[in-house]
Amino acid sequence: MGNKLGVGIIGCGNISAAYLELAPLFNGYDILAVADINMDNANERAAEFDVRAQTVEELLAEDDIDLVINLTTPLAHVQVSRAILQAGKHVYSEKPFVLSLEEAQDLSELAKAKGLRIGSAPDTFFGASHQLARKLIDDGEIGSVASGTAIVMSHGMEDWHPNPDFFFQKGGGPILDLGPYYLCNLIQLLGPVKQVSSFASIVRETRTIANGPRDGEEIPVETPTTIHSLLSFESGAIITLLASWDVWSNEHPIMELYGSEGTMNIPDPNWFGGVLKVKSRDDDEATEHAWEHPFAVPNFEEVHANYRGAGLADMALSILAGQDHRCGAEFATHVIEVMAAILTAGETNQVLTMSTRCERPEALSPEQARSLMA
Repeated sequence: MGNKLGVGIIGCGNISAAYLELAPLFNGYDILAVADINMDNANERAAEFDVRAQTVEELLAEDDIDLVINLTTPLAHVQVSRAILQAGKHVYSEKPFVLSLEEAQDLSELAKAKGLRIGSAPDTFFGASHQLARKLIDDGEIGSVASGTAIVMSHGMEDWHPNPDFFFQKGGGPILDLGPYYLCNLIQLLGPVKQVSSFASIVRETRTIANGPRDGEEIPVETPTTIHSLLSFESGAIITLLASWDVWSNEHPIMELYGSEGTMNIPDPNWFGGVLKVKSRDDDEATEHAWEHPFAVPNFEEVHANYRGAGLADMALSILAGQDHRCGAEFATHVIEVMAAILTAGETNQVLTMSTRCERPEALSPEQARSLMA
């Protein structure tokens, strides 16, 4: 392995381009090959980024591939990740890691038996603003966090995505698709979730694609698209999570935490940067907070900080050093249980108690973030 892991990608859809484009920013790994069930997709992506195009079977048999990134559709995640582990490779999966607690535990047991690692996106909680929020909370800037809100709302993906079907199938919906960004950030800030309750609905039975070659085609909706949930954390904090693809406009803050000594407004956890604001109990106005952090620098459309691949670098370097990585199996498994419980509670009107827990991932200081970068 040397000082880098050889990495392959299975699944050559839109997100694969981001991983390939950003990979040169990071230490610890080199992406060597891509695979897809559609070889045209694999060949196109390989030519674009000068890597090998292979079948899935060929990639999993390669001796120079130590770790495989699973970028398949959510329904295929568990099957593909299992095949990766059975081939003797570490696996880093796009979110959602899998679709149920049972699947997560099954993969974790397989990885442990084979002496392999599991990692999972999102790694956006590594972001400069989110790690600054972590530091300020740990330093007592807003006192003890009692409650908060997390809001992810839009009118859905059918207007801009040419093949949005999977967003509205099992494994999709705003909780499993976008919820990981919000839950990972909340858990790294506040610790594990203890109990969950929610209400959920399918507002429209079909959606109409409004772009591309399938413009005007109707697709079925098979998963809730509006979910209102309450999360009770072990720390005592109670968070209201609103997730919907049935909203045309809203002016809610994306994420706010309310502490005994003040309020913290946290930027979109789908990105690594953004403006963090704190209003202490004695302040007349909120104060913007920032620090020198490599993941604060905008590198996408001159506005957003996008450093997807940081979690993969942390995992690769941790494997090489024999240390724990931040986006690990225990963390991903707890996030999956919380998301599954949100959806189950929405169907059953129950309050559900979590059977898993996790430690908060180690904070990522600016110096540690720089060590991830090439």
